[in-house]
Amino acid sequence: MPQPIRVLVAKPGLDGHDRGAKVIARALRDAGMEVIYTGLRQTPEMIVNAALQEDVQVIGLSILSGAHNAIVPRVLELLREKDMSDVKLVVGGIIPDEDAENLKRDGVAAVFQPGASLDSIVTFIRTAVA
Repeated sequence: MPQPIRVLVAKPGLDGHDRGAKVIARALRDAGMEVIYTGLRQTPEMIVNAALQEDVQVIGLSILSGAHNAIVPRVLELLREKDMSDVKLVVGGIIPDEDAENLKRDGVAAVFQPGASLDSIVTFIRTAVA
């Protein structure tokens, strides 16, 4: 039997709303993935260190604060520094279309905006890791 996909779900920055992240984490777990949830107010360094320690294949960031243009590039930089370029970074939250395109160009595997279905997120992660 293949090993389950390991996903780290994190809430970076000062955003205090984590219900969406918990819903995503539960959906991924229900889909058979191993999910590590870091909790609120994580720094990029904390997130990448946790991903390294937990040997995850995917990092999912939930960002509602508007700080995605500061946080995501730093996470991508740290992933490169630690030779973790094989780890897929997905981002969800309130992210304008133009910013989403820029994030994907910079190396984010996918950006899920409000209204994205749980099935589409699960399917994307399965496909990206396969």
